[in-house]
Amino acid sequence: MKQIKAAIVGYGNLGRGVEKAIQLNPDFSLEAILTRRPPDDLEILTPSARKLHVEDATSLVGKVDVMLLCGGSATDLPQQGPAFAAMFNTVDSYDTHAKIPDYYQTMDGISQGAGLVSVISAGWDPGLFSLNRALFQAMLPSGSGSTFWGKGVSQGHSDAVRRVEGVEAAVQYTIPLAAAMEKARKGEGDGLSTREKHIRECFVVAKEGADKAAIEESIKTMPDYFADYDTIVHFISKDEYNANHTGMAHGGFVIHGGKTNGSRHTMEFSLDLHHNAEFTASVRVAYARAAYRFHQEGRTGAFTVLDIPIAYLSPKTGDELRAELL
Repeated sequence: MKQIKAAIVGYGNLGRGVEKAIQLNPDFSLEAILTRRPPDDLEILTPSARKLHVEDATSLVGKVDVMLLCGGSATDLPQQGPAFAAMFNTVDSYDTHAKIPDYYQTMDGISQGAGLVSVISAGWDPGLFSLNRALFQAMLPSGSGSTFWGKGVSQGHSDAVRRVEGVEAAVQYTIPLAAAMEKARKGEGDGLSTREKHIRECFVVAKEGADKAAIEESIKTMPDYFADYDTIVHFISKDEYNANHTGMAHGGFVIHGGKTNGSRHTMEFSLDLHHNAEFTASVRVAYARAAYRFHQEGRTGAFTVLDIPIAYLSPKTGDELRAELL
């Protein structure tokens, strides 16, 4: 079996999750892990993988089939995505929903120019939830749908809080509101604002001497992340943070209600994730397989989960899928 040669950029929670996911997929081999930290400081799980600084990425050109970009959407991917897409097939989970169209245009132009493939926003939302929103709307066009996240830790939002000046550590929980979910199940979800559907709760460890009022204001007014939500900010000690807020549970619901000639129907997809990063990493590896196959077929440009047939995600052949799953 031809193995897909993969490399990881970034070795935080998501990068470590991708390494574990690759170990569960025998059609992949991990060639390298790239980091901004001193590479020798990394303790990795794959002895055969090279440890490199991100500035040495060019040494891997032509030697890996796909790069899995594991930086954050707030500041990392807007720079790393275009830079790596010019050299490699890439997969990322860019999750700033409002900016995805612009990010897609940038990545598409660069990937087409380089004759390569970039798969963007391949996680669970955006990602699997996106697929279900599209499916449900197509099946029940007369209905209305809503997406709810949590209760759980949002990696992207937590990363954004941690980058606020004066923050030492932080986690953000997204909490869906039960009344809004019930409306969605009845097909009455249209018109619900983001503020009516969720609250966001942040637990923050401030650096010594930091201006807590300024930190709270920066969080609550942050565009694309918190400005449109009722947001609660708690300041806690590092000991409390370590004891109670280092888990990675998350999940959510896509709910669509509609009617056909007077009959009411509800379609629902849900996830209950005990480790957000590890699940996102598993989705990412499946889409890395699709990116590799697209490139083998000569396709170029940027693609989202809405553009990729599900069969491209599986290591099984078409004959196997038809026999086992239809």
